[in-house]
Amino acid sequence: MATTKKVTRAAQAKTQAQASSARTAKTPAQADEKKRQRIFGYSFSSVYPLYLQKVEKKGRTREELDEVIAWLTGYRGRELAQVLEDRRDLETFFAQAPRMNPKMSLIQGVVCGVRVEELTDPLMQKIRYLDKLVDELAQGKAMEKILRA
Repeated sequence: MATTKKVTRAAQAKTQAQASSARTAKTPAQADEKKRQRIFGYSFSSVYPLYLQKVEKKGRTREELDEVIAWLTGYRGRELAQVLEDRRDLETFFAQAPRMNPKMSLIQGVVCGVRVEELTDPLMQKIRYLDKLVDELAQGKAMEKILRA
């Protein structure tokens, strides 16, 4: 009888543990949403130096990077400097962009294993568009091709 009680208590404890973990477990969609929100919360000023480092390592310049950013978002000169100073998150950066380029839909290709033209979230697509343009700049493409001229 003592063995039966031990087995029963062990089974109850296991059931309670499973129920508890089921309540706290996240679905893949919840995990993706959390990751997405984290990315949107990055400040543009924390991402910009990474872009700059990437393009300078490949022999491109800050001016070329700024030109690519201006082409996509409309941020130029002092406006871009203000964005970097304000530490705006990526969501705000794109929401307050002076003028998103209507030709941005011409940007195609793969960034981080995902085709940018197939992204359904508009903000994530804009972030990946910028990533793709920076990649093209770092790869040595001509500015005319990068800017879809």
